Amino acid sequence: MISRVFRGVIMGPPGSGKGTISSRIAQSFVVTHLSSGDLLRAQIQEGTIAGVQASQYIEKGELVPDDLVVQLILAELHTSLKNKNWLLDGFPSTVSQAKTLQKNFSLSCVLSLNVPDDVIIERVKNRWVHAGSGRTYHIQFKPPKVPGLDDVTGEPLIQRQDDKPETVETRLRNYKKQSTSVLEFYRERGLLQEFTGRESNEIWPRVQAYLSSLIDKKQDKSVKRLKIT
Repeated sequence: MISRVFRGVIMGPPGSGKGTISSRIAQSFVVTHLSSGDLLRAQIQEGTIAGVQASQYIEKGELVPDDLVVQLILAELHTSLKNKNWLLDGFPSTVSQAKTLQKNFSLSCVLSLNVPDDVIIERVKNRWVHAGSGRTYHIQFKPPKVPGLDDVTGEPLIQRQDDKPETVETRLRNYKKQSTSVLEFYRERGLLQEFTGRESNEIWPRVQAYLSSLIDKKQDKSVKRLKIT
């Protein structure tokens, strides 16, 4: 049964356009997009007990333990986001996390973006960044005015290690290994909705139509949708 408050999860491999789709969902449906990384940083900044514990691992360059990540995210969802609409990104990443989330919240849906590997690799390998500001360029879609140089400072652009083709291929393989069981978990419960395409502009209309139908039929009518421009 779908809750009157919208609570969703979005999944997809790195470079699949999750950020773009999530941003459009947030604008169109008055839903807060929650990155697990952002939630982690917020807890650390606020100095919560769990946040302090997590920072100790991060400062040592170690991964934050799974149970602590769960604790941090649930704490955020149960407090500042209580009774609010949210779309969770980056969590759950394991079946164990999915089961814990399911025990605490009744999810409205789980969105999965399926974009071919060759499209993702081509998309990401053409992405360049200005290290000082974080400004991002794309050789095909958003090229710098002068090839290889930042538009504002004129300084050389760099390619992040994560955006190099060999690294992207490894991340894609790891995502598939890790996500298969999580996707199946949600498929068995009738929550999974998969959207396949090569571009975000191709996928978005189908996501928008599905969520419009879901929210209009099941959600509190007092939550008004915003029209995306």
